[in-house]
Amino acid sequence: WSLPNAERYALQYADGRQTYITESNRGEIKNGSILRLTTSPDQEAERLYSGIQSNNSDVKTDSLKKLASLSQDVTFAQEFINRNGLKQIFYIVEEGNDTGEMLAHTLKAFMELMEHDFVSWETLSAAFIKKIVSYVNMNVVDASVQQLSLSILENMVPTSRLLFELVRKEVTLDRLLTHLQVTNAQLQLKAMALLIALLLAATDAERRDMMDYLREKNIRQFIHKNIIHSSEPLGDEMAHYLYVLQSVSLNLCERRMRTSMDPYSQEQRELLQSLRQTAFESESEASASNFSTERRRSLCAKEFRKLGFMNNSNPAEDLRRAPPGLLALDNMVYFSRHTPNAYSRFVLENSSREDKHECPFARSSIQLTLILCEILHVGEPCSETAQAFYPMFFGQDHFFEELFCICIQLVNKTWKEMRATQEDFDKVLQVVREQITRTLSLKPTSLELFKTRVNALNYSEILKLRQTERLHQEETLAVPVLELRERLKPELLELIRQQRLLHLCEGTLFRKISSRRRQDKLWYCRLSPNHKVLHYGDVEEGVHSPPIESLPEKIPVADMKMLLVGKECPHTKEKSSGKQNKDVLELAFSIVYDVEEYCLNFIAPTRYEFCLWTDGLNVLLGKEMTSERTQTDLDVLLSMELKLRLLDLENISIPDTPPPIPKPPSNLNFCYDFRHAEQ
Repeated sequence: WSLPNAERYALQYADGRQTYITESNRGEIKNGSILRLTTSPDQEAERLYSGIQSNNSDVKTDSLKKLASLSQDVTFAQEFINRNGLKQIFYIVEEGNDTGEMLAHTLKAFMELMEHDFVSWETLSAAFIKKIVSYVNMNVVDASVQQLSLSILENMVPTSRLLFELVRKEVTLDRLLTHLQVTNAQLQLKAMALLIALLLAATDAERRDMMDYLREKNIRQFIHKNIIHSSEPLGDEMAHYLYVLQSVSLNLCERRMRTSMDPYSQEQRELLQSLRQTAFESESEASASNFSTERRRSLCAKEFRKLGFMNNSNPAEDLRRAPPGLLALDNMVYFSRHTPNAYSRFVLENSSREDKHECPFARSSIQLTLILCEILHVGEPCSETAQAFYPMFFGQDHFFEELFCICIQLVNKTWKEMRATQEDFDKVLQVVREQITRTLSLKPTSLELFKTRVNALNYSEILKLRQTERLHQEETLAVPVLELRERLKPELLELIRQQRLLHLCEGTLFRKISSRRRQDKLWYCRLSPNHKVLHYGDVEEGVHSPPIESLPEKIPVADMKMLLVGKECPHTKEKSSGKQNKDVLELAFSIVYDVEEYCLNFIAPTRYEFCLWTDGLNVLLGKEMTSERTQTDLDVLLSMELKLRLLDLENISIPDTPPPIPKPPSNLNFCYDFRHAEQ
């Protein structure tokens, strides 16, 4: 545009962050972006540098406000810092007594300028830091000033050990807890951010001391009540801080988790012995006092074996593996002391079970502790972005130990449901891991709710969920696949019908049961190859497949009226009780035939034969096949047929709706007209 002194002007985005256009970012301008002509960054930096030194408070405040806005731009920030602008900001903070709007703009500008990393945080003067700390510790000060001061300190803490120690000394945990208890959500968030920054920058010993102090001050209850269950929804940033706090708390278990048991430690040996004494005290202590040392040792070994230790003569060996190390011992001792009834019930119930079916308490506890450490990421560094905290963590003291107490009882319950033996140990713990992770993913708000849900998710539920997920994975639940399944059903049902009739043609050997329920005579029944006549007759023991001519009795299929099963059969209506009668009921069926309604009564040798015969007879009567075997066979055949049909579609996702059929082309007129040929 041929403007004089062109270097004094620059282009700037009119919307959004209003960044200046430079040679380095001009390629990022998108079509449709609105730019405006404005004074160049160096001119603007010069003007604002003078403005913030003005004696007129209005001019100074406006200049600082504009500075806070423009400092987001890297080009402007570079120009302003080059003019030693930060020194002037330090001066305003260190020398000024204002705690209102002007100070808020100054701190905002400082934060934005420091974001660009042109200047190290370590260059800040002690006077400046003390002033910032004083704003955090003051009671009567603008909330926005306190927020910015907390943010500045949060950014300082990770940069150097010196700054961490300075901030930790000047800003007490009590002061941060006071800020956490305000109603201003932003101030609460910034206080939490500084607390987390201090925890992450601390050494292990310092972190442990800080967490102990926070526990004394009931921070957990406060967070659970006032932050997690507040009326305001939880923001992503606060969720991340709660995740870090949870992670730091759980990582306090890491030291015990990575420490193997020392068999020479008196304290650890006493903890181990306390487990045995709590479980068997009443029965062993009284009698053991009279025993020799050798006898007492063998009694202890026997009791440790009942407790489920693999190495019962030296149980400390089981706890040499780290992880889970001593953490497993801590959990077992906690369980035995805080829920003694459940502990005794677990141990005594399993020590009285038959061999191989007992659930080993100690071995399960060690493995479960390891599983919980893996699920809760104990000993792993915090993620910088994760927000996955468990609300129930903040609702419970001794969270890890209490969770263990619930889950070790779950192990016993699942063990019984699976009717497991020692060989199934890994399978049971795999199911328990799945029960825990699935329940945790529902984010229960309290351990009580977790306990209810995890116990409801029994072994049969897990099997159902696995089956459903497998079907989803194989895409057998996609709409087009379900349609194909329905289309294949009639064809496969016909195949099952043919198989049932073929089985009837081969025939089966049945036993006659007299009125006294004494099994004696054998008889054979089979269908003629043309499916028109049922042939039957008595046979001798040892005859397996008599020819059709040797069976004298006949029933034409056309004369058959109906099929009766179970209690409806005339030969089961005689009064009798007991197991045998129940078995007979499950295998009994009768054919009603002829005008006189005679009955031919059967007792199938097995449930499998019962299903095949009742299905076959229903086919002959023109009815549906109703046995459970039909459904099983149909599912197997459908599954195989679908897999074969879908082989070519492996790794191709099937859409739920068919693609649209295109319209016919305009020149679709190549139909042959036969009338002309006839003429």
